Amino acid sequence: MGRATDRREVHRIDLDAPPGRTAVRRPDSLSAEEPLEIRVGPAGPNRRRPLAVTMRTPGDDLDLAIGFLLTEGLIRSADDVHTAQLCAGTETPNTYNVVDVVLSPGVPEPATDPARNFYTTSSCGVCGKASIDAVRTRSVFAVADDPLTVPAAVLAELPDRLRAAQRGFARTGGLHAAGLFTAGGDQVVLREDVGRHNAVDKVIGWAVRERRLPLAGHLLLVSGRASFELTQKAWMAGIPLLAAVSAPSTLAVDLADEAGLTLVGFLRGRTMNVYTHPRRVEV
Repeated sequence: MGRATDRREVHRIDLDAPPGRTAVRRPDSLSAEEPLEIRVGPAGPNRRRPLAVTMRTPGDDLDLAIGFLLTEGLIRSADDVHTAQLCAGTETPNTYNVVDVVLSPGVPEPATDPARNFYTTSSCGVCGKASIDAVRTRSVFAVADDPLTVPAAVLAELPDRLRAAQRGFARTGGLHAAGLFTAGGDQVVLREDVGRHNAVDKVIGWAVRERRLPLAGHLLLVSGRASFELTQKAWMAGIPLLAAVSAPSTLAVDLADEAGLTLVGFLRGRTMNVYTHPRRVEV
């Protein structure tokens, strides 16, 4: 498997540096980005078919694959997965950029639909989907009934806690993060990736494998903005509160309102915007 970061030489320009040091060459750490192919099918030789290719930062790839299958509505629990393993690809040297998922007996195989393109990039996990209806997967968890409440003062502290735990971001400045927290602000798990949707899938895939779904009584904090897709992923995992340090989209707000999920945006310093179901945020 590839590394999460790599080094490249850069031409560093600093106009405030002393004469003779304005431009220097030096190594710089970058976030790795490599394709991951997810193959899914029943047991038996050569029975798994390619389902998705996502551009991701290597690491926690099994969690990423299982989280993707859960949030796309293709599995419902860890019991639906018989085995999941990293496989050899065709690269030289081998980077193990393939995850092979064997479904449990009785679990339907994913249908191949040309209108639903599962190729995703690190910036947008739903690019190529035919329409909003194609991705509005219904969750089996009723997050609207979750009695979670979180003090606003606790929410305000979480972005700093998230940033402090981002080791990859500290080295590269180029990784998104998703963190799962308790109502009291304790960090349960954190994952980083060049794609924010991948970071969320890694968190949810971990929870699936740990048999912790639904994630009732928890909140999910993401770096960057809150998109429709991230809101859907939170709903699919039974998370009642999604917070983001940046803005939500209109579709994210509409979906959160429909699902009964509390959506918080612009969580910065001592201020925040609560867009839906504000009863869960205690002032």
